Amino acid sequence: MSSKKKQLAILGSTGSIGTQTLDVVKNNPSLFKVFLLSAHSNHMLLFNQAKKFKPKYVVINTAVGYDFLKKNLNKKHTKVFFGAAELEQLVTEKDINLVVNGVVGSAGLMPTVCAIKAGKNIALANKETLVVAGQLIMNLAKQHNVSVLPIDSEHSAIFQCLVGEKNENIHKLILTASGGPFLSVKKSDFKYITVKKALKHPNWNMGPKISIDSATLMNKGLEVIEAYWLFNVSMEKINVIIHPESIIHSLVEFCDGSTKAQMGVPEMTTPILYALSFPKRIPYKTDVLNLAQIANLSFLKPDFKKFPHLKLAYDVLKMGGTAPCALNAANEVCVEAFLNKKIKFIDMIKIIEKSLENFIFVAQPKLDDYLYVDHETRQMVNNLISRS
Repeated sequence: MSSKKKQLAILGSTGSIGTQTLDVVKNNPSLFKVFLLSAHSNHMLLFNQAKKFKPKYVVINTAVGYDFLKKNLNKKHTKVFFGAAELEQLVTEKDINLVVNGVVGSAGLMPTVCAIKAGKNIALANKETLVVAGQLIMNLAKQHNVSVLPIDSEHSAIFQCLVGEKNENIHKLILTASGGPFLSVKKSDFKYITVKKALKHPNWNMGPKISIDSATLMNKGLEVIEAYWLFNVSMEKINVIIHPESIIHSLVEFCDGSTKAQMGVPEMTTPILYALSFPKRIPYKTDVLNLAQIANLSFLKPDFKKFPHLKLAYDVLKMGGTAPCALNAANEVCVEAFLNKKIKFIDMIKIIEKSLENFIFVAQPKLDDYLYVDHETRQMVNNLISRS
C-alpha cells in the first residue's frame, strides 16, 4: 500500500454522507484507503461495506449487529468492535490521517474530541458537534494544530470562498437555504403536516433527521451556530437567505463591496471531495452546472414568524454557554418523537421553547457540563412529550 494514500476513519458510514464518501474513495483508490468504518445499527450495509473496502476496524452500536459482524467478517482483514467507547479509542489510531464525521446528532461529539486530542484532522459533516460544544472543539483544534474541514455544503462553500482571503475583510457570511418543502405552505396549514410530507425535501436526498430539520429550518439555525465557530466572525455578520433552487450554496460579502459565491448542482460529492483532498482539487466525474438550462435564480428573506426554529438558533447563540447545547438536545428528541408520530409537526417548536425556559445554563462550560446539560435536557423534553 502506498504511503501517499490518505487513511480515513469514516464515522456514520451507512448514512448519506458516509455512503457518498465511500463512493469518492471507490473512484480514487490511489488517493484514499479506508482504515475504519462505524455505524449505529445498519449492520448489513456495514457488512457489505467492510467486505468491499476491507477496513482494519469496524464499529457497530447494536449487540445483534456486533454478533453478526463477528461471525461473518473475515478476521484477517477486519476486526469488529462494539459501542461508542471503543470508537472513541479507535479514532486515535496512529495510522489514521483524517476522521470523516458523518454521525447524526450529538453522538458525533465525543469521537471528535478524542480524534482531535490525538492530532487527527477532522472532515466534519456533523454540525451538532460544533452546535453543542463549538468553543471547546475549536480551542482543542487550535491547541493540537488540527484542521476542522467542513463538509456541509453551505460551510464548504464559505470555506472555498475564503481561501486566500483575510478574516478582517469579511463583511458578511450569507448561508443559503432552500426553504424546505413548506416554503409556500401557509403557516395555518402546518397543523396538517405529516411525517411523509416533511421528509420530502425538494432538492436534496438526505437522512430523516436532517430532512425534518430542513422542513422546520432548524437545520439552517444549526448551520448559523456552526458557521460562528468555524469562521470566527460575530453572529451579526452571519445572515441567511432563502434560495429555492439550491444552486448557490453560500456567499461571502467583503468589506470592499464584492461578493463571492460558490455554485454547483445540489449534491454532496463536491464538498466531500474538497474536504478529503484539501488543499488540492482533484478531478471527479459528477454533474456539471448548466446555468443556461437553469435560467433563473431566486432569493427571499427568511420568515422568522413562519419558521421560528431559525430565530431560536440566533437567540441561543446570543445567550452562549450551554444554550446551543440545550437547543440541540431538545430538537433531537422532538424530531425523533415526530418521526415516530408521538407529536405533531407544530408541537416541536412549542416543546423546544418550553424546554429552553428551564434548561441548565453554564456560561463557561467544560466537556462535562456539555454532556450533563445534553442529558438533562433530553430527560426534560421526554417528560414534556409524555405529558403532551
